[in-house]
Amino acid sequence: MAKYQIYQDKAETHNIWIKSIPREWKIVPLKYMCSGFVKDGPHETPKFIDEGIPFLSVDGIQNNKLVFEGCRYISIEDDVRFSLKCKPRKGNILLGKAASVGKVAFVENDNDFNVWSPLAVINPKDIRLGRFIFYCLQSYELQLQCDVFSNSNTQKNLGMTTIDNLSFPYPSINEAEKISDFLDQETAKIDSLIAKQVKLIELLKEKRQAVISHAVTKGLNPNVPMKDSGVEWLGEVPEHWRICRLKHVGYIQSGIAKGKDLTGKTSISVPMLRVANVQDGYLNLDEVHQIDIEPEQLERYLLQNGDVLMNEGGDNDKLGRGAVWRNEIKNCIHQNHVFAIRTTVIEPEWLDILTRASYAKFHFFRQSKQSTNLASISATNIKETPILVPPNNEREQILGYLNRQFNQFSKLENRCYQQVELLKERRTALISAAVTGKIDVRHWQNPNKNKEADTELSA
Repeated sequence: MAKYQIYQDKAETHNIWIKSIPREWKIVPLKYMCSGFVKDGPHETPKFIDEGIPFLSVDGIQNNKLVFEGCRYISIEDDVRFSLKCKPRKGNILLGKAASVGKVAFVENDNDFNVWSPLAVINPKDIRLGRFIFYCLQSYELQLQCDVFSNSNTQKNLGMTTIDNLSFPYPSINEAEKISDFLDQETAKIDSLIAKQVKLIELLKEKRQAVISHAVTKGLNPNVPMKDSGVEWLGEVPEHWRICRLKHVGYIQSGIAKGKDLTGKTSISVPMLRVANVQDGYLNLDEVHQIDIEPEQLERYLLQNGDVLMNEGGDNDKLGRGAVWRNEIKNCIHQNHVFAIRTTVIEPEWLDILTRASYAKFHFFRQSKQSTNLASISATNIKETPILVPPNNEREQILGYLNRQFNQFSKLENRCYQQVELLKERRTALISAAVTGKIDVRHWQNPNKNKEADTELSA
């Protein structure tokens, strides 16, 4: 922040959230900056339809932007009824007040949509304050307030009165507008750098996928004789490799269905893996749910060391996604949306890597049942997945090669992720400094204005 000017005249605020501000500024509750109280969407669950008025919840905010792709829709009649209480307009700010507390977006245009109760709608009393409020809500100071004041019984929740009374810095409207212009320009630069790192991560993932697919379908020897696999989307494979179906090398165990009534029955509580736990090539065991089952069900659904876990469905990217189970948790079972494949013919790691290859993913997609934004595949169709079986020593060589490649990819990806986190921290720090008066941007000039003027003169 050394390159920026600072305010010479600062004052202590006696506010625990924002301890000092420029002397001409105030600390006020949010409602003082708004036209009326903050409102939220309906608390009822409406009837959703295929086409109609977009209806956003907190998942409709991603990276401080409104995302309408994959959103729900409500009827015009419901929209009219809900609009009597709350209707977002251009210049409003949306704040996540349930589950993902603190998510924030600015309504930039007049698109017709409405919101559900997890979103609060903030209507500034002056349109020039809108972006300033939007940036304040992204600052350390306001995010901390949202976190501290949120109740967390089953999930975090911010009350409407609490939102109305959040402590905000309040400069003059002209100064607030200047700060917003500055942050529009500077955060856009940082966002561009973040986007480049995210793009690089995606390219690395694509390269990883290509390396997997080539190694497990063509092998490591480019001069080996090839043969037609007999599978249209698989093409040629090494001549000496065996081709079979998954059902010939493994047994598929289905998981337990939730919701069985155990009233009056003896039961035990055990950990259970869900779709969310089974990621692409690894397990996320940060949050493993417990389930009550009858004691005799434990043996039937118990996961065994070396089981290859595969997701039955979800979004298309979750279809067939899997990893190898290595007894990370004692007495763990799996739900019916996660298959456990047990094989003694080939290594679990080989089966796992095959299911991550592009040809297998295509098979899963082709054989799946598709509905709106969701897909699922049956155990019967998974059994028909083409399996390539090189000789033992060649499988070992390919797995070793892939592990070395994965280590390199992981190092590069981790560097990108670290850069993204550093840039996000820099972005938040800059916003906090600007909206709380730690830096003085009153004399800042938008460099793009001169460029635009030059363009107009040369036209």
